[in-house]
Amino acid sequence: MRRQQDLARELQEALHHEIPLSRAIGLVVRDYDGERLSLHAPLAPNVNHKATAFAGSLTAVATLAGWGLTWLLLREHDLRGVIVIHESACRYQLPVASDFSATCQAPSAQATERFLAALRRRSKARLALTVEILDGAGQVAMSFTGSYVAFIAQPPAE
Repeated sequence: MRRQQDLARELQEALHHEIPLSRAIGLVVRDYDGERLSLHAPLAPNVNHKATAFAGSLTAVATLAGWGLTWLLLREHDLRGVIVIHESACRYQLPVASDFSATCQAPSAQATERFLAALRRRSKARLALTVEILDGAGQVAMSFTGSYVAFIAQPPAE
């Protein structure tokens, strides 16, 4: 568990350094247990003219949850690289009128192994992830699917 807490702390630093928007919207890494990443965002810096969360902020938080989980998978396997979103889709289900969270479930062991094998073989791999934005009451307010591509600058020595 200690390693996961350290990784969560490192991810928080990486988000603020690599993606300054994460700091501006108040994004916090809430929890990582090896299977699920949870991010938290306050409503205040993400509010729109209707006193609900701005759809762009919801999309940004969801995108960053997938980016963060991909980053964690790389770190857990001693890989470093560049991660980009390739494509995504959002489905807005409820307005969000309070602080909110994003949860991203790790892919299956089989999908993770395919991703890592492709990275090691070609220094590039794609990973499909699903994220849910939960409102303050824990209801799913937005569903997000994203395809992330990771590039490693130098393949690991064998």
